[in-house]
Amino acid sequence: MNFPTHRFYEDVLALFCAGVLVSFGVVLFGTHNLLTGGTAGVAIIGTHLFDMSFGLLFFLVNIPFYFIAWTQLSKRFTINTFISVSLVSVMTEQMQHVIKIESIHPIFAALAGGMLIGVGLLIMFRHKSSLGGLGILALYLQNKFNIRAGNFGLLVDSIILTSSIFIFSIDLVILSVLGAITLNTLIAVNHKPGRYQAYIESKKTKKDQNDDTLEKDLSAVIK
Repeated sequence: MNFPTHRFYEDVLALFCAGVLVSFGVVLFGTHNLLTGGTAGVAIIGTHLFDMSFGLLFFLVNIPFYFIAWTQLSKRFTINTFISVSLVSVMTEQMQHVIKIESIHPIFAALAGGMLIGVGLLIMFRHKSSLGGLGILALYLQNKFNIRAGNFGLLVDSIILTSSIFIFSIDLVILSVLGAITLNTLIAVNHKPGRYQAYIESKKTKKDQNDDTLEKDLSAVIK
């Protein structure tokens, strides 16, 4: 069994929807300066260290990792990831023009933000994409040195959230951890290799096999 091939415009439409969800989740986190893991977490910390916006930092931090993705993983994955990162970078900056949040409970911001980002990531994974950066590096290390992507991702996220103690108050760090747990639990429950198989095909092409391998690797990142 394998995945049906998506047309380019189908990928773009799905990644646009995913970008809206992830961007809105980041905005909810931003209402109380909450953190998330991965490259987005690095970009959020960067906004407190440098006079730069989240969208610009998020885009810049991801640039070096595209070379790894293009040469070591998959060209389709690289293009889709570039689209996803670009959309989230732009949409996060433009959200303030379409929605204004005057008051929101911090616990709800952590839970809802984690859910929105999680659902957005699920859509990205389904269309062979990601939020780039450290996720790309994790996949590369797993393929090249047999270092489990999930373990590497967990280590990096732990470092990011731990380092935030020196910038944020302990209660905001706890809320950030709550949001991260919500996000990763949602993905772990809903994203598993083979769950979205749609039809049976007796002969599998090399391209299909590569896509299936990438799908499994994407799953490993969030385990």
